[in-house]
Amino acid sequence: MSEQVLRIGLIGAGGMGRAHVDRIENELSDGKIVAVADINAEAAKAVAEPLGAKVFTSGTELINSDEVDAVLIATFGKVHEPDVIAAVEAGKYVLCEKPLATTVEACKNIMEAEQKAGKKLVTVGFMRRFDEAYNQMKTVLEAGDHGYATLVHNRHRNPSVPESYTSRMAIDDTAIHEIDTMRWLLGEEIVSVRVDRPRFTSEKFEHLMDPIVVVMYTESGVRIDDEVNVNIQFGYSIECELVLEKGTVRLGDQEKIHIRDSFGDRNAICNSHIDRFHAAFNQEVQEWIHAVQEDRHTGSDAWDGYTATAVVDAAVESLNDETSPLIAVDLIEKPELYK
Repeated sequence: MSEQVLRIGLIGAGGMGRAHVDRIENELSDGKIVAVADINAEAAKAVAEPLGAKVFTSGTELINSDEVDAVLIATFGKVHEPDVIAAVEAGKYVLCEKPLATTVEACKNIMEAEQKAGKKLVTVGFMRRFDEAYNQMKTVLEAGDHGYATLVHNRHRNPSVPESYTSRMAIDDTAIHEIDTMRWLLGEEIVSVRVDRPRFTSEKFEHLMDPIVVVMYTESGVRIDDEVNVNIQFGYSIECELVLEKGTVRLGDQEKIHIRDSFGDRNAICNSHIDRFHAAFNQEVQEWIHAVQEDRHTGSDAWDGYTATAVVDAAVESLNDETSPLIAVDLIEKPELYK
């Protein structure tokens, strides 16, 4: 397959799906969208027609088409399971946007399908693993010159969110990125979690708990905190400081240039994840395309998707208890395929 353009079938013609189409068609190499499926037939048609791609009425039909080499899933998390399993059963690599699934049982079903297939076919769209700054941070940690990690401070700030955004989404749609990134960065599992409730902002909708702080502990005792603050107004700001025994490492502040004038010394702030992680998204999808062409897995796997969902479940349990208890993360034994 390495000599050919990878024929990709897209399931989900919404905003994320269209963003992937744009990058694959206009910025990346060796891949082409040849098929589109969406529950909204008109949306699928609108994406497919300019590409000369075929429209399918269901994800299953798209997956089973001989014209599709690999599958990219960009639908809502709660409907991922059947399409991911269908792709695995068809022996096709699949890049599934996060979360892998919204329940641990669905994630287990996906892992069981992969184990029957005998190979890792599922990559979960945790794009921060491909961000240059996070990778530099991981390199410093693994070099060991500053000792081991003791603490990590995260801040995940959005300018605003729509009224449909819920308190649960602050964890399963927002903090899930830090959950996965911290597991990957530190190289160990998160074993307990609680959610603290600081004074809420007046900028939030009445139904929303905002901000919250997700506090996590890893197997070796590293304490992780994640401020989720989704109505901060000024911009989209992702911050991380890794505290080591003999030093600290923090992400840069997005700057390309600084303007210095009578208003001060300043740099631009991103407005959304599309701005901040554009390069990481591109790197993720490009590496996936090349890995599939070489018949190998890349990026996060189904175990990573499962563990992130398990941590989310524990955090939501704490969120829903006004005493904010520390909840143990319940994980199954890691299957051999993912060791």
